[in-house]
Amino acid sequence: MGFFLSKLATMWQDFNTCPASAAMVGLDGAGKTTITYKLALNEVVTTIPTIGFNVQTVSPCKGLTLTIWDVGGQEIIRKLWHHYYNNTDGFIYVVDSTDQVRFSEAKEELHKALEHDALRRVPVLVFANKQDMPYAVPVSKVTDALELGKLNREHKWHIQACCAVTGDGLMEGFEVFASMVKEYKQVNSKPAGLGF
Repeated sequence: MGFFLSKLATMWQDFNTCPASAAMVGLDGAGKTTITYKLALNEVVTTIPTIGFNVQTVSPCKGLTLTIWDVGGQEIIRKLWHHYYNNTDGFIYVVDSTDQVRFSEAKEELHKALEHDALRRVPVLVFANKQDMPYAVPVSKVTDALELGKLNREHKWHIQACCAVTGDGLMEGFEVFASMVKEYKQVNSKPAGLGF
């Protein structure tokens, strides 16, 4: 009986701590790197446009240790995004809620990314960033602008209002994301030793 309880406790601990990786993309200026550094350092870091990528391992909420591949969003770099999709357990897309002029471009890039085979069935977290700004569009309108309702049914998704500078909304978004990632990993993991 003691062995069984010990084994059960180990399984529960493994379930509660989920190592995962995610690609985080979005148009330039959306706030991806600010989110990454807020999570990693819990402070606001003045950033310049990311040329290439940043990688950080963070624990944004209880039960999730996440390696985030924060990839630059300039148009020329977007052609390289797909290289960061392999072996990811989730996809994070950041949109600037104040930049309505680029919503169409943001929608196009999001849907194009989610058509990639490596992102099949992965959960999607969309951060509607800069909600603290006076001209920020509400989450419901960002959802419509990005046409999230048209995402392939194989993608579970969640959109979260946030402010990367203050951290408001980040933990709430990652708590939902952690649940989706755990479910995704559980459904898509192969039993050990079966060799296929």
